[in-house]
Amino acid sequence: MNPLTDALTEGQQRVEAALQHALPDPALTPVTLHEAMRYAVLGGGKRLRPFLVYQAGALFGETGSALDAPACAVELVHAYSLVHDDLPAMDDDDLRRGQPTCHRAYDEATAILVGDALQALAFRLIAGAEVPDIASRLAMIETLSQAIGSRGMVGGQAMDLGAVGERLDAAELEDMHIHKTGALILASLRLGSLCTGLGGAAAREQLDRYGRCIGLAFQVQDDILDVSGDPATLGKVSGADARRDKPSYPGLLGLAEAKRFAMELRDEAISALDGFGAEADTMRALANYIVEREH
Repeated sequence: MNPLTDALTEGQQRVEAALQHALPDPALTPVTLHEAMRYAVLGGGKRLRPFLVYQAGALFGETGSALDAPACAVELVHAYSLVHDDLPAMDDDDLRRGQPTCHRAYDEATAILVGDALQALAFRLIAGAEVPDIASRLAMIETLSQAIGSRGMVGGQAMDLGAVGERLDAAELEDMHIHKTGALILASLRLGSLCTGLGGAAAREQLDRYGRCIGLAFQVQDDILDVSGDPATLGKVSGADARRDKPSYPGLLGLAEAKRFAMELRDEAISALDGFGAEADTMRALANYIVEREH
């Protein structure tokens, strides 16, 4: 058995159960909106961000139900971002995880409202999280809001849209992806640690460095898979970046150099965990998985 695979499966099952409970009953009015919310969230996925919440919490001694609210929140935000990214005004995708995208399965207006509702639900869950004190809950709200706003995920998406047809240098491309993809990954780790009220500034900085590295490595590998991945495995059409004339790491660096850069980021992420012991082994294995995955 693969310990990382087992841990990922356990994390997926845990957050799936929590999401099932957190999402509105599809029989409640407005029925179509609630059905579409569940369609967008419960259609599979790696559940990487909730997994990071659970792992960061465990690193500081918290493994209980206090982690479920932030784990669900980051996945709801991630799902909302995918629904909106897939819209015709954004990336205009027809497939997500091998299934019709939300606006294809329903309609564009419903998809927009799904994203809005998922984001609102995420903050409702964070506001009710089981944390040591109110200060920790406020810190979690601030962490998530900063990560997904104009200086985080949404800002990164704006930068991505503005970069179509442009030639970005390495620093500009990295800055875009640190916002678009990396900010929510980093926030997932911070939310898990905030649930505990433990861990000093030095330990949290190590965790931040790990998060920044795996967040960028994740995007580099996504760019690589868009060039060389199997559409049947990816669950979506490959080659989208080139067709849309979007900047990517293989386009900027070449495929071989992009792969080398991903490996450098993996190595830096692993070294960031040097101050932790065997309890961080799963997170070290995750850094390897991020650059070796095929979907």
